[in-house]
Amino acid sequence: MITEKNEILFGNGDELPSNHSTNPHIQDVISSSRRQILAGGAAMGALAFLGASLPGIVQAAEPAAKGLKDFPLKRRSRLPFVPVDVTRADTITVPRGYTASTFIPWGTPITGRYPAYLEDASNSADDQEQQVGMHHDGMHFFPMNAKLGGQQSDHGLLVLNHEYIDAPLLHPNGPSVSDGKRVNVDEVRKEINAHGVSVVEIRRGLRGEWSVLPSARNRRITGATPMRIEGPARGHALLMTRYSPSGTSARGTLNNCSNGYTPWGTYLTCEENWAGYFASKDGELPRELSRYGVRDTSRYGWETIAGDEFERFNATRIADDARADYRNEPNAFGWIVEIDPFDPNATPVKHTALGRFAHEGLVFAPVKPGRPVVCYSGDDSQNEYIYKYVSRDKYRPQRSDGRLLDDGTLYVARFNPNGSGDWLALDHADPAFQQACTAAGVQFADQGEILINTRLAADVVGATKMDRPEWGAIHPDTGEVYFTLTNNSNRETADAPNPRAPNAFGHIIRWREASRDFAGPRFEWDIYLLAGPQDNSRDSKGRALNDSNIMASPDGLWFDVEGRLWIQTDMSGSQLSSGPFGNNQMLVSDPGSGETKRFLVGPLGAEVTGITATPDFRTLFVNIQHPGEGSSSTNFTSSWPDGPGRRPRSATVIITREDGKRLM
Repeated sequence: MITEKNEILFGNGDELPSNHSTNPHIQDVISSSRRQILAGGAAMGALAFLGASLPGIVQAAEPAAKGLKDFPLKRRSRLPFVPVDVTRADTITVPRGYTASTFIPWGTPITGRYPAYLEDASNSADDQEQQVGMHHDGMHFFPMNAKLGGQQSDHGLLVLNHEYIDAPLLHPNGPSVSDGKRVNVDEVRKEINAHGVSVVEIRRGLRGEWSVLPSARNRRITGATPMRIEGPARGHALLMTRYSPSGTSARGTLNNCSNGYTPWGTYLTCEENWAGYFASKDGELPRELSRYGVRDTSRYGWETIAGDEFERFNATRIADDARADYRNEPNAFGWIVEIDPFDPNATPVKHTALGRFAHEGLVFAPVKPGRPVVCYSGDDSQNEYIYKYVSRDKYRPQRSDGRLLDDGTLYVARFNPNGSGDWLALDHADPAFQQACTAAGVQFADQGEILINTRLAADVVGATKMDRPEWGAIHPDTGEVYFTLTNNSNRETADAPNPRAPNAFGHIIRWREASRDFAGPRFEWDIYLLAGPQDNSRDSKGRALNDSNIMASPDGLWFDVEGRLWIQTDMSGSQLSSGPFGNNQMLVSDPGSGETKRFLVGPLGAEVTGITATPDFRTLFVNIQHPGEGSSSTNFTSSWPDGPGRRPRSATVIITREDGKRLM
C-alpha cells in the first residue's frame, strides 16, 4: 500500500519548470503586440493574416491579402451536428446520431499467450508484456495495404502510445513500498511493461463492429525493449553506459505522449516527461540532467530495486567511468522513436537529429518529391520551445526511409511582436550559432552535444518561451501550422504569442511559412483561439466562446482530410472539479467559418487524447486516458468503462454514425 509519505513516488508525470534563461516569453511578445495595436494598429496586418484578432480586440480583423493567394482557403459547410452540453457524467457523451463503443482497454490480450485481464489487477509482469498497456495516448491507423499506398479502411494496424501508469490501480493493493523503497520486483517490472506502445491488428466486420485479430503483427514495445540510436549523437560519450559502452543502443521508451507517422509508413512515438523516471544523488548535476529537471528522487522509485534492469534508473556517478554506471542513462531518453508497425522484428530507432526534450508529438509538413522533409515538435513543459527539423536529403517516394530523420538541421522558433517569426538554427557549423554561444559563454564540442542539450542550445540563441507547446497539426488545404499551448500557471508576464499571465486556460497559435517548401527561416503567426469561459475567451473571428464551445487547456490537435480541426482538452484539478467546463472534451472547429462545437465529453477524471480515423472517414478512434484519476487501490473515482465497482481503465473509443455513413 502507498502511505502518505510515499505518494510523491507516484505522481502524474508533469515535470517542474527548468528553464531559467532570460529569453523572452511568448506572453511578453503578445503583450508587446497588444500595446502596438492599441497605440495605432501598426502590427495588425501581420498579426491577423488569417482574420483572427488578438486579445483585447473584439472586432475581427480583415485578412491581409499578402500570401493568401498561395494557399486559397476552401469554404466548408457548417459542422453538421448538434453540440453536446458540458457534463460531469461518468460516461462518453456524443451528439445525437452517433455511437461510441469501448475498444482495447488496458489489459486487453494482444500477443503471446493472450493472457486475460484480471479484474483485481493481479496480472503478472509477463502478462502485462502481452497485453495493451496503461494510459492510452497518441495513435494512428495504418491501412493494411498502406505500404502499397492503399487506403483500405476495414483492416489495418492501430498503433497507440501508453504515456504513464497509475500504480495504485496497476496492482491489486497498490505498489509495495517500504521506507521509501520498492520491494517487489514483479511489480516494478509490470510497471515498466505497462509503458510504451501497442501495435494491434484490427478488422471491421460486415455490421461495422471492430475486433482484434490474433496476428503475428501484434506487438508490445515497452520500457525495456532494445532500441537503436541513430543520428549525430550516436556513439557520443554522453550516451555511453554500462548497458551500451559504445553509446549506440538503449533499453525502452517511456512517457510516450503524442505521436507522428512518416511519409514512408512508419510510426513515431514521442518521449515526453521522462526526466522524473530517473534519480541522481550527485551534488552538482551536469547540464544535460539539470536543464531537464532530473532530481534526487524519481517518480516511481524503480532505481531502488536491485538488478541491472532497474539500477539503470539511478543516474548517480558510482564508478570512475561512464561505461561502468548509468550517469548517462537519462540521455538515452527525450527522443523521437521510429517503429515499423508492419515488421514485428524491426528494432525501434531513436532519432537524435530531432533533438532531445519533452517531445509532445511530431507533425510533418506536406511532402513533395525532390524536396526536404520538414516536421515540427513542441517541448511540453512550461516556458519551453517549439522546434522545426529540415532534412538535408530530399524525399523520394518508395525509396526514402528513416535515414531522412538522421541528417538535417534542427531549428527553434522566435516569435516577434509584429507577427513575424524566425527559425533559429541549432547547428554547430552555423557561424550565427557559434556567435550566440560565444556571447552566452556556452560551448558545445560537437553537434551531438548540441542535440543532447537541445534546451540549452535553444536558450542560447534566444528562442521564445511558450505556454507548454503540445500537439501540432497542419491544415491540409492551406498549409498553416497549428499548435496548442495548453496552459502556464507560472507565467508572470504576458507577451504577443502568449497573451495572458498567468495563463490558466491556454490557447491555440498558428503560423504560415514564408517559403512554399516549409524549409525557410521565416514565418508569420497569429492566435487562432483563446480558450476559457465566456468572459475570458476569443474564437478565430474575435468572438467570445459560448455554451457550445467553452473549453480550457487545449491539448490534442488533429485535422481531418476535409480541413476540420479537432481539439482535445486536458484539464485537471479545480478546472475539472468545479467551474463551467465539466469533464474533458473534444471539439471540432472550422477554420473557414470560425465555427467551433463540442463533439464529445469524456468520463470523470479522464483526459481526452489521441485521435485517428479510417481513410473512408466512417470510423473515428479516440483515446480516453486515466479515467478516475486520483483513484486509490480501494476507492475508485470513476467506474468507466466496465461499470460500478470495477477499477477504471484507459481505453480507445470507436465513434461511428448510426446510419453507417461518413462521420461528417
